[in-house]
Amino acid sequence: MLELVLSPAGLWFAGSPLEEAVGVVRVALGRRRLPGAAEWLHGPRPAVPELEAVLGARHYLTEFLSPPPESAETTVEEQLGVVRRTPPEQVALELGMVDADLGVLPRDPERARDLLADQLEAVWRASVEPHWARLHEVIAGDIAYRTQVLGEHGVRRVFETLHPQIRVAGDTVLVDVAARERLTLDDRGLLLVPSVFAWPSVGVVAVPPWQPTVLYPARGVAALWTEPALAPEALAAVVGRTKAILLTALDRPAATTELAQRLGLAKATVSAHLTALRAAGLATATRRGHRVLYRRTELGDALWAGIG
Repeated sequence: MLELVLSPAGLWFAGSPLEEAVGVVRVALGRRRLPGAAEWLHGPRPAVPELEAVLGARHYLTEFLSPPPESAETTVEEQLGVVRRTPPEQVALELGMVDADLGVLPRDPERARDLLADQLEAVWRASVEPHWARLHEVIAGDIAYRTQVLGEHGVRRVFETLHPQIRVAGDTVLVDVAARERLTLDDRGLLLVPSVFAWPSVGVVAVPPWQPTVLYPARGVAALWTEPALAPEALAAVVGRTKAILLTALDRPAATTELAQRLGLAKATVSAHLTALRAAGLATATRRGHRVLYRRTELGDALWAGIG
């Protein structure tokens, strides 16, 4: 059991692009599973034997290969920069903790780090980046939901709904993992990172000097592999087919770009219809960093449920 004693700094949320690349490899190796089918995961992937050796471990995978994001806007390029700047002594420390045979890696930690960073980037470019808009939509939707729960019900409720392996006792978060440690958090607080490819388990970053982090499965992952729901014909007759499609899709927060990609519509078309839905009070917009997420309002829910 890992015990994380909360600090006054509290919680904050962010997505981690590199965690999704790590997750793709873990799924391919059978170390993680997905609630649904993602056929594109079974397509051609770059050869990354050294990376697979590290990520094939059962328990500890290193922190430096998926450094916690510094903000909600952290990009994969920034994370890869952190990986490549990780001090060799930190790399050696973490590789020494990996519970797997790493004989295929260069013995020099600096060379091993650079090789692993190159392979991780190759996985990102081939297997994650082409689908990042859809993946990010799910991650952003989860963060929007958890942030709302935090604001309305507090810290305890966030953890009660996060994962069965996590619970709260007083000011301490208890995470049911193999590690046995009690860590008192500092003024950086606790970072919570939702991941599409984390299912069905949770992970914890607790090795100094990294930001203390809990990784957990994002909500709505199963829907990611299904076709968008069809808009009810009756609703389309009232508001028009495109607005009906958008109202149907806005059962969870989504940005214009993600909606356009998911629904096969032009971004300008989506933007124009979202503006109309907002003007009618059927949709609302919330800014998250540089992104604007749209969702149905209560009026939009009532209309969709009543007519649909």
